[in-house]
Amino acid sequence: MYAKLYSATVYGIDGIIVEVEVDIHNGLPAFDVVGLPDSAVRESRERVRSAIKNSGGRFPLQRITTNLAPADLKKEGSGFDLAIALGVMGASGQVPLEHARDLLLLGELALDGTLRPLTGVLPMVIAGRERGIRRVMLPRQNASEARLVEGMEVISVGSLREAVQVLRGEIRPEAPEPEPGEEEEHTTDDFADVQGQSHVKRALEVAAAGMHNLLMIGPPGSGKTMLARRIPSILPEMTDRESLEVTKIFSIAGLFGGRGKLITRRPFRSPHHTISQAGLIGGGNIPKPGEVSLAHRGVLFLDEMPEFSKSALEVLRQPLEDREVTISRARAVFTYPAEFMLVGSMNPCPCGFFGWEEDRPCTCTARQVQRYRSKISGPLLDRIDIHVEVPRVDFKTLTSTKSGESSATIRERVNRARRIQEERFKGRANQTNSGMSPSDIRRHCPLDDASRRLLRAAFDSLGLSARAHDRILKVARTIADLAGEERIREEHMAEAIQYRVLDRKFWE
Repeated sequence: MYAKLYSATVYGIDGIIVEVEVDIHNGLPAFDVVGLPDSAVRESRERVRSAIKNSGGRFPLQRITTNLAPADLKKEGSGFDLAIALGVMGASGQVPLEHARDLLLLGELALDGTLRPLTGVLPMVIAGRERGIRRVMLPRQNASEARLVEGMEVISVGSLREAVQVLRGEIRPEAPEPEPGEEEEHTTDDFADVQGQSHVKRALEVAAAGMHNLLMIGPPGSGKTMLARRIPSILPEMTDRESLEVTKIFSIAGLFGGRGKLITRRPFRSPHHTISQAGLIGGGNIPKPGEVSLAHRGVLFLDEMPEFSKSALEVLRQPLEDREVTISRARAVFTYPAEFMLVGSMNPCPCGFFGWEEDRPCTCTARQVQRYRSKISGPLLDRIDIHVEVPRVDFKTLTSTKSGESSATIRERVNRARRIQEERFKGRANQTNSGMSPSDIRRHCPLDDASRRLLRAAFDSLGLSARAHDRILKVARTIADLAGEERIREEHMAEAIQYRVLDRKFWE
């Protein structure tokens, strides 16, 4: 007595189809699950046993072997319960499985046979469609997410008993009515609300146009957090491919909720400074994407950056360079995308007033200031393209009734610059200036004599590294794109260089 059904698991951000094979034969009663199952999968034996009995079925008092193939892939989570239960009932002759050959089965069973929802349904259903499977049976709570995959018939059930009735033909699965998708929260944050700080807004515009990393330095209350939270309002809308990538990541992390449509708003993640390395970069016993992957295609904002642990900040170096995170385990290597725009803010010292306030002198010792700033290492600072000072706003500017430039106006310029970059890097995964390789820089960043002299002088006087040199050229390329210029001119280079002078001012 043998049955084979299909289920799925998540590997990185992609789904993997798993064949669930059930064999029942004579021998001492036993229930074994093989195929590299983790603890949650092994415990499915008890859930399946109780669910079958409490759903009016008969649990065979024979030797049951369940194999999850491919056998060399680690199986994690509780999403195989429904497939295992129906496989046991099918192999023992209680349920006909003729109509389950093209059916993907997902769901965790409660002891009474009801189905509980899963995380990561979207990539698993996509994997089923790519495998040629055209139907999926899963818990009702996951139906709206599964319906995002075109070409898949979604059968949503509430319990094992209902799933059995569908396979027996006792009830016909009704086509579920499309549920209204959960509306994304649209922020009302707008750069028009920010008084003054025109040079900081310009730096943020350049950063958004080329997806450059940025660090703001200034005293408390100068508006650093307010400015950072408005960055999403000037970023271009996500493409369909980007929306699918972001939605898959949020689905795997269990943050997708009951939305009936893809996430279209670029992520803005702002973790607390007490976050661990695993929380920031991803990992854990059952690897999950961290904040850097949840910020994929969006913004990762680290407020009060030196308050984060030095070890947590240092793990950012690899994703900032490679735009992905690789997590190695004994039996598997997981890769999560991490193409994000890093935005950090910090005070010049622990009290926040070093070198800024005449009426409020700094109370920190030189050692405290040095320890505070050393949390951001030279290699990490090198990977941040733009450094900008954010001074306090004076009373006259703060109380002005004149509105600043709106986010919509800035966004138009950003979109124009992005279109230039899309044409420049057509057919490539990364289509922003921040991702240029050394060969791209040589090809797309030609300098005239004046620009070259200016860059040489800055390189020598500021003691820039090779990485900082390349990042200045990338920023200059973005500034030229915003100006609609094909070549980098002297004024573009001068602006790009002045975004690096804080290297020397604060970290000498």
